[in-house]
Amino acid sequence: MLIKKAILTGGGRATRLYPLTTTTNKHLLPLANKPMIFHAIEKVVEAGVEEIFINTNPGEEELQKHIGDGGHWGISIKFFEQTGGPQGIAHVVNEAKRFIGDDPFMFYLSDNILFGGIKELVREFTKGGYDCMLTLAKVPDPSRFGVPVFDETLSLVDVVEKPETPPNDFAVTGIYLYGPKVFFEAFNNIEKSARGEYEISSIHSYFLKNNKKVGYKEITGWWKDTGKVEDLLLANQLLLEKMDAAIKISPTSLVADNVKLIAPVMIGENCQLENCIIGPNVTVGAGSVIKNAAIENSILLSNVEIDCAVCVADSLIGKDVKFVKKEARQKKHKLIVGDKTIIEI
Repeated sequence: MLIKKAILTGGGRATRLYPLTTTTNKHLLPLANKPMIFHAIEKVVEAGVEEIFINTNPGEEELQKHIGDGGHWGISIKFFEQTGGPQGIAHVVNEAKRFIGDDPFMFYLSDNILFGGIKELVREFTKGGYDCMLTLAKVPDPSRFGVPVFDETLSLVDVVEKPETPPNDFAVTGIYLYGPKVFFEAFNNIEKSARGEYEISSIHSYFLKNNKKVGYKEITGWWKDTGKVEDLLLANQLLLEKMDAAIKISPTSLVADNVKLIAPVMIGENCQLENCIIGPNVTVGAGSVIKNAAIENSILLSNVEIDCAVCVADSLIGKDVKFVKKEARQKKHKLIVGDKTIIEI
């Protein structure tokens, strides 16, 4: 029962990452100067998947433009809209039913960053003849996630969604494997939750209460659901630390002699750096110009311009943002600020 198909998430509002996600799809935000969803695609391709189906928000064109048809990875990628607006991630899977048919498949939440491969997970799923395989990780805040429930023999007996009082410190991560037909059978037998969504935990609870064979495997490496800015920054830092070179500079970028780079750092294409300090834990997006500034533990998207004596830390800077010098006698700040921007002065 080899898994050759996967569903990846590409929709949603990502309100916790406003204002960036008002103009940029969350799944295209860069980690180590690579769109977040590219990391997910690489993981599933490495595990043997040959067809990927990505859900989009209604009218979405940005994902399609950046990802293409999958030829870059030697696979096939198709996109589908989640009709009727956001109705939960179980609904996303059900919308892809026409692509999955009666085949086993993987469901991967593209905003989950995982260190380590998932080949062994797929191998165990196939060898064990499971209807479903879940991945678990220990987290400090399990009430934000679906949480597994175990009996006294450590057998999995239920999954509860965002419990106020979690029974343990495990979370069900966003990587799921399903056998033929079982998901869609379960979907037809669950109802929306109190928050008006078809919960993925309800699917797994249905399995466990109806004698389906559900396995689980703990992720021992690093895993993160990048729902908040601090999560993105940490994921970016750890990905940079795993680079084969501590400092990576695109050959098309110009770095002056008076620039200090503190590893790990990644500089994208066609950047210009002068009289500045960059790092540690910084990615600079393509086309950016940085002068006279210090930047640490931050992600800069493309075409950022900074030309003033400013220290930027623990920040996520969107595309085409400009920092400009203020006249010495000018005591007021002139700002052109988008919706839901956060400014610390």
